[in-house]
Amino acid sequence: MNAIFTDASFQNMVVVANRYGVSPNAVSELTHALLRTNGTMAQFYIPELGGGGQWMQGGMTMVGDMFNNQLKNTVNGLCIDLSNLINQGAIQYVPLPKSANQNGSQSGNWWGDLGVPNSTGSQNNTNYAVFSTIGRLAIQENGKVTVFDTLDNHIGGVGQQQGGDYSVTFTSQYGTVNLNSLPIVSGGENRPQEQIIPQNNPVPQEVAAVQMPEVAGVSTAFEEDIFIKIEKLAALKDKNILSVEEFENKKAELLSRL
Repeated sequence: MNAIFTDASFQNMVVVANRYGVSPNAVSELTHALLRTNGTMAQFYIPELGGGGQWMQGGMTMVGDMFNNQLKNTVNGLCIDLSNLINQGAIQYVPLPKSANQNGSQSGNWWGDLGVPNSTGSQNNTNYAVFSTIGRLAIQENGKVTVFDTLDNHIGGVGQQQGGDYSVTFTSQYGTVNLNSLPIVSGGENRPQEQIIPQNNPVPQEVAAVQMPEVAGVSTAFEEDIFIKIEKLAALKDKNILSVEEFENKKAELLSRL
């Protein structure tokens, strides 16, 4: 789907996902299906919701596991709540980017060989592409492309950034995504880099004394962000959204970055 939800829309969808104990990705796919009919019906294939299914406003609900009444009730409740939000205007897309760039020529796959994105968009002269299946976020700004590893963030919302390195901000099931905390897979030339000092040209002691607290502050902020993510993962485990095994694997992955 060549579109992305607004920040507020995705937060509303996360609330619905938590209410029924399903993932934001499943709710996002179901919402895409509902939006095609303005919330009146949905045809979908979502493994988490039993595979193929169909819902129609007024009472018809079909799921792949036809004898699973609990699953049928969950799908019906999800569709009703999401349909109501759509009708209230509480779930909307960010306007899609034009097919041509500022020079009038086709922009092409500026993100390289990442494949087909789940969603793309353009805002404030910044292009972005989200690859949920491989956990990647590509951003093009000022002609330079940076690709991030999104870790366990399910990115589904976008808004205008008031400050920082980029002019857009992204939202996941944890809230606003701090791009500075995400590992860079490629690119990143337009982001501030730590200065490397040749060993044969040592920095005067008084200069080093000014620089070191700044580096320590960055390290501390990064560590705090890791622990915050672990706490959020623990909350998802307590709500049975994540299994114990999934929680432990994600926690080990985050701790390995310290």
